[in-house]
Amino acid sequence: MYLKTVMVAALAAGGFVSAAAAQTKWDMPMAYPATNFHSVNAQKFAEAVKARSGGKLEIVVHAGASLFKANEIKRAVQTGQAQIGEVLMVNLENEDKIFGLDGVPFLATDYAAARRLANAAKPTVEKKLGAQGIVLLYAVPWPPQGIYANKALESIKDMEGLKWRAYSPATARIGELVKAQPVTVQAAELSQALATGKVNSFISSGATGVDSKVWEQLSHFYDTKAWLPKNMIIVNKAAMDKLDAATRKVLVEEAAKAEATGWAESERLAQGYLETLAKNGMKVQQPNAKFKDELSALGKTMTDDWLKAAGAEGEAIVKAYRGG
Repeated sequence: MYLKTVMVAALAAGGFVSAAAAQTKWDMPMAYPATNFHSVNAQKFAEAVKARSGGKLEIVVHAGASLFKANEIKRAVQTGQAQIGEVLMVNLENEDKIFGLDGVPFLATDYAAARRLANAAKPTVEKKLGAQGIVLLYAVPWPPQGIYANKALESIKDMEGLKWRAYSPATARIGELVKAQPVTVQAAELSQALATGKVNSFISSGATGVDSKVWEQLSHFYDTKAWLPKNMIIVNKAAMDKLDAATRKVLVEEAAKAEATGWAESERLAQGYLETLAKNGMKVQQPNAKFKDELSALGKTMTDDWLKAAGAEGEAIVKAYRGG
């Protein structure tokens, strides 16, 4: 009787260990504040995955670059320090020009065009990430990019000498072309950089302006609609492969929903961000005809440069995007 009791207890304990082992916890570092729409979307995605998997997979969101800085997240996911994370695709341009497609000025300037460009580039992006042991789970665009400054800008000449915040190779290149002074500053550090005078101008979305309360230091926003860069949610492939088939299915299905929701939210919120900037005293406006033409010419130069650097792969993507 005693032996039978011990055996039952051992089997029960074994079952408990097996159940516990089936529960997986992933860390998800993100670069932007918890209130940013990307972070809110990711939190809802994580909650949906946990609920639908019956708690088998718990994704813990670490917003505001609290676990890893923006430029450290991709490496963290690749090496398994974090199983899943958020990466701004254009930040990876230095390792492969294809990733810089998201930051080519005036190539795709609205949501419909950005979606076509994303669809054209996706197979190549997935292949390049896959070769590094990374799975692209979903991607969501920022609202269109505009120029913030501490003064009125009537032409590119007025940008000369500005302390220009750069967050990617493309934004740094813009600073160089307009003879500003590029300074690398990630989103989590932007408010402080503005407050200390480290930067006094940059190009980004209305969302970033609201997140950082840029009206406290800057006065003008030009709605240039230069491009719509995407945040990618990437996963360590080895970690994903360890999930059972049902949990992987839940992860992929909820990722597709998060992508659709994210695109819709980005577009829905875009105008509201600009209205918030204006309500807080910023002069929100379209660039004048001269400034717009100069920026378009700059965009053509950067598009040509990108196509030359990206080679046949880049040309094929742009041709597919343009319907060629």
